[in-house]
Amino acid sequence: MEKLNLQLKKGILFIFLWTFSLCMFAQDITVTGKVTDTTGEPLIGVTIQVRGTTNGTITDMDGNFTLEDVAPDGILDISYVGMKSQEVAVNNQTNIQVTLSEDTEMLEEVVVVGYGTMDRREVTSSIKTVSARDFNPGGARNPLDLIQGKVAGLNMTRTQGANPNSGVDIQLRGVTSLSGTRTPLIVIDGVPGGNLDLLQQDDIESFNVLKDGSAAAIYGTRANAGVILITTKKGAAGDPQFNYSTYLQHERVSDKPDILSASDFRDLISQGVINADQDFGASTDLFDELINKDNLSHYHNFSASGGSEKTNYRASIFYSNLEGIAKENSREQFGGRININQKGLQDLLTMSLNLATNFNKANMLGAGAPNKEDEMATGGTGDFEQAIQRNPTAPLYNEDGSFFETEAYNNYNPLSRLANREAWRNQQTTSADMRLSLQLTDEWSVSGFGSYVRDAYNDRYYRSSKDWDNRVGTEYQGRGFASKSNYLAWTKTFEATTDYRKTFSDLHTITGMLGYSYQYETFEKFRVNNNGFTTDAFLDWNLGAGSAINDTSLPRPGMGSEKQDNTLVAFFGRVNYSFADKYYVQGILRREGSSRFGANHKWGNFPAVSAGWAISEEEFMDDVDFVNELKLRIGYGITGNQGIPNYQSLITLGTGGVYPQNGVYYQTYGAARNPNPDLRWEQKAELNFGVDFAVLDRKISGSIDVYNRNTKDLLYNYNAQQPPYVRDLIYTNVGTLRNSGVEFQISALLIQKNNFNWNIDFAANTQSNKLTKLSSDLYEANWLSFYGLPSPGNLGDAFRLEEGGSVGNFYGKRFAGFTEDGKWLFYKQDGSTGTATEMSDDDLAIIGNGVPKFQASLTNTFVYKNFDLTFMLRGKFGFDILNLKELYFGNKKWLPNNLFKSAVTKHNQLDDDPQYSDYYLEKGDFVKLDNLTLGYNVPLNSSYIRNLRVYVTGKNLLTITGYSGSDPELQDTGFEPGVDRRDYYPRTRSWSVGLNIGF
Repeated sequence: MEKLNLQLKKGILFIFLWTFSLCMFAQDITVTGKVTDTTGEPLIGVTIQVRGTTNGTITDMDGNFTLEDVAPDGILDISYVGMKSQEVAVNNQTNIQVTLSEDTEMLEEVVVVGYGTMDRREVTSSIKTVSARDFNPGGARNPLDLIQGKVAGLNMTRTQGANPNSGVDIQLRGVTSLSGTRTPLIVIDGVPGGNLDLLQQDDIESFNVLKDGSAAAIYGTRANAGVILITTKKGAAGDPQFNYSTYLQHERVSDKPDILSASDFRDLISQGVINADQDFGASTDLFDELINKDNLSHYHNFSASGGSEKTNYRASIFYSNLEGIAKENSREQFGGRININQKGLQDLLTMSLNLATNFNKANMLGAGAPNKEDEMATGGTGDFEQAIQRNPTAPLYNEDGSFFETEAYNNYNPLSRLANREAWRNQQTTSADMRLSLQLTDEWSVSGFGSYVRDAYNDRYYRSSKDWDNRVGTEYQGRGFASKSNYLAWTKTFEATTDYRKTFSDLHTITGMLGYSYQYETFEKFRVNNNGFTTDAFLDWNLGAGSAINDTSLPRPGMGSEKQDNTLVAFFGRVNYSFADKYYVQGILRREGSSRFGANHKWGNFPAVSAGWAISEEEFMDDVDFVNELKLRIGYGITGNQGIPNYQSLITLGTGGVYPQNGVYYQTYGAARNPNPDLRWEQKAELNFGVDFAVLDRKISGSIDVYNRNTKDLLYNYNAQQPPYVRDLIYTNVGTLRNSGVEFQISALLIQKNNFNWNIDFAANTQSNKLTKLSSDLYEANWLSFYGLPSPGNLGDAFRLEEGGSVGNFYGKRFAGFTEDGKWLFYKQDGSTGTATEMSDDDLAIIGNGVPKFQASLTNTFVYKNFDLTFMLRGKFGFDILNLKELYFGNKKWLPNNLFKSAVTKHNQLDDDPQYSDYYLEKGDFVKLDNLTLGYNVPLNSSYIRNLRVYVTGKNLLTITGYSGSDPELQDTGFEPGVDRRDYYPRTRSWSVGLNIGF
C-alpha cells in the first residue's frame, strides 16, 4: 500500500509539473471595459470570461468590468441571458467597449426526441436533458454513472459496487411489468437497443430521458419503461482539434464486516460456547486475503476532429484497464468510434456515418459471472460470504503448501478456488449505422437510416484436478473439468422518415413526421463441457482430451445449443402545432407488429397527445418582470412492452426423457409450452402534468411533474386446466399495475460575483405503486412471492405481492420478544404470541417495504478563478432493509461457522434456529457524499494547447445512515428490493486523479 501511495503521489506531482512546463509564460495585462445594449443602456451581470480558463468576472451596476491576468493575445467570451454572445480578441487592448444585441433565438435549445429534434420551448412532454457540461465529474465505469442523481425519477443502483464487470440497475418511475422488460430503452444515435459497452464518457454529448408516455409513445412497444436517448459527439467544421483524457483510480473497502477475530473465536471456545476441536491453530483474516489492495485502474481516450462545412469528422480511440477490489476480478478493453458527415448536391444531401467497436477481456473468477447458465457462476461473490462465516482459526494452507479445507456446512476455501480455476470472457461488440437525408424543399425532407449491431463473446471455464470439488473421492475422481460457451447476437434496423415544417403568417407553425421501422434480431448459443482430464496442461483448450467421453464412471459430458429470433415492424407519425409561440399541441401514433405475440394480436396501436401553454408569453405577464418563463404541460400516452421471451404464443418442441429400445436409448420430444393465440401487448396508459419555470433573470429554473400510470394486461404464467391444455402453465395477460409520483428539478445560480460562482442542482421524486388486479375469471393467482430465503431452514419467500398490495412488501412473522431461554416469540393473527412452531400461514403479515418512497440529490458547484469544486449529496428515504447477514451470521446457531460480533452482543439472548421476521428489518434511509471533485484549469498562453485541466475525484466518501449493515444502498428495482444478501461484493470508496488536454 505504501508503495502504491508513493506511486500515486509521484504521478500527481508529475502531472502538475508537466502541465506548468507546457505553459509559455508572457506578461499578462489588466483589461477594463463597459458592456451596453443597442440603446446604450448598461447591462448588469454580464459574464466576461477568458477562453480556455475559468478566469472571469461580471459587470457592475454601471456595466463596467475589470479583468486581471489576461494574456495579451487572449480571447474574451462575453455572454448575457437574452443577448447574443460575443467573442472579443484582446490584441493588447486594456480597455474594451462592447455592445450586445438581443438574441431572438434565445431558448431555442435543441432537445433530442424520438426520430428528430425540437426546440426546447416547443416541448410539451416530460423530457429531461443532461448535456456534457452537467455530467458527474471524475471517472465513470458505466456511461449511466454520468447522470446518476441528475434525472428525477430515474433510479440507478450498482448492486455490485465497483465490480468492473457489473452493470447498473436502472428503473424509471417504478416497476412497469411482472415478467417483461422493466428497464428503459437505450437509443444511441438513433440505434434502438444500443449497447452501452460502445460508449465512453468522453464521447457522449448528451442524454435525453423521455419520461412520460406522451414523449415515449413514438417508440411504441419498447417504451413502457421509458426511453433514454444518448447522443455522441460529432464532427464539426473548423480547425483540426485533438483531445486527450485520462485518469488513474484506486479503490478501498468502505466498510468491513464486524466479524469475530481468531482471538474472539477462541474466547468463545474458552467459555464453552464452541467446542475445543474447532480451534485449528491459525489466525486468519480471510476477508483481507480476498482484497486486491494494490488495485489501480486507468483510462485513456484520444480524439481528433475537424473538417469543413462540406465534410467533417470526429474519431476517437480508448483503452482502459479496470481492476476490482476483489482478487481475480478485472476488465481490460479497447476500441474506438468514428463519425463522418458529408454534404453534397449543393448541400441538399447529407450523409452521416457512425462506426464504433469495443474489445474486452474480463476475468470473472473473483466476482461471479452474469451468465447463470454455465459453471462460471459458481462462487464469485460467494467468496465474501465465506470471508464472514469461515472459521478464523482455520489456516488457509497445509504444511505441504496445499490448501486447507474446512468441511462444515456451506464452507470452502476461496483462495483454493481462485488458484485452481479459470473463468474468462472475451467479447467484441460492433455497431455501424448510416443516415442519408435529402432536403427536397425548404420545408420538406426525407431520410433513410440503417444500422447493424453485432455482439459476440466466448466464455471459458476450467476447474483443476487440484480443486476441492474435483478431489479424489468425488464423482470427478481427482480429474479436471472444462467448459466453453459461445454467444452471438446481431440486430439489423432500417428506418425511413419524412419531415415537414411550415410557418404561416408568422403565427402558425406545423411540423409533421411520418416513418417506417423494421428491426430483426437474433441470437445463437453453444455450450459444451467435458471432464476427466488427467493433466491440467491443456486447461479448456483441448476438450476432447477429457476421458469422460469414454469413461462412464465419470459425470457425463454435456452440450447444448439454441437459436432464436424476432421481428418488429412499425408505422409511426407525429404532428406538432404551435400558435404565436404561446400554445403548443402534439399528437403521436405508432402502429406496431411483433412476431412475439399471438396470431390474434400481432399488431397494436400506441397513441399519445400533449399540449403546452407558455403563460409567460401572454400580455398580462409583461409587467411580471421576475418571471422569465412559465409553461404548463399536460400529456397522455399509451406505450407497450414486447420485451418478453420469444415464441411464448406458440407450441414449441422440447426434449423429455429417454427410453430404451433394443439396448439403445432414444430421446423423447413433446410440447414445451401451451399455445396462446390471444397473447397480446402489455399496455401502459400514462397521464402527466408538468410545469416549467425560470425566474430572476433565469437564475432559478426548473420543472415539476406529477404523473399517474396504469399498466394493464400484465403477462405472467398462470395455472392451466389439463385437459384441454397439455402443459400445466400458460403465459397470458391478466394483471394491472398502477404507479404514481411527483418529480422536482431545480437549478439555481446562487452567487455570481467577480471570480466566484456558486450553482446548485436539486432533483427529487416520490413514488408509490399498487397491484390493482392479479386474477380474472379464467386465470387465478392468490398472490405472487419472490426471493426464496437461502438455507439452512425452510424460511420461505421474503416478498408477497397480492391484489391491492405494493411492490416490495416484505411478508413474514411479527417479532414479539424472546422466552426466558432465548426462544422466538411472534405475534399471532389474534394478537396473542406463540413460538415459531406454533405459527401458521394465517399469522403472517406485511412487515415492511423495500422500495424507497422518496429520493433526492443535491449538486453544488463552486468556481473561483481557475479552481472548481463540485460535490453531490444523494439519498433515499422511506424504505426497509432485510438484513440477511444478521439473520444468519448474527445467530449463535450458525456455529461452528464464524459469526458477527453482534451474535454475542446485540443478539446474545437469542438461542434458537434462524427465523425470518421483522426483527431483522431495519430502516434503510441514507445520505451519501457521492462525488467530490476538485479541479484546476491551468492558465495557458500557448499556440499548441487550447486548454488543460487536472482534477481529483473521490466517490462514495461518506454515508450517513442508521442502518447497521455495510451499505444501505442495495437493489431497489424490480420485485426483490431492499435485501442485504449473504453473498455480496464489497462496497468501496475511490480516489482518482485525472487530466484533460485540448490541442
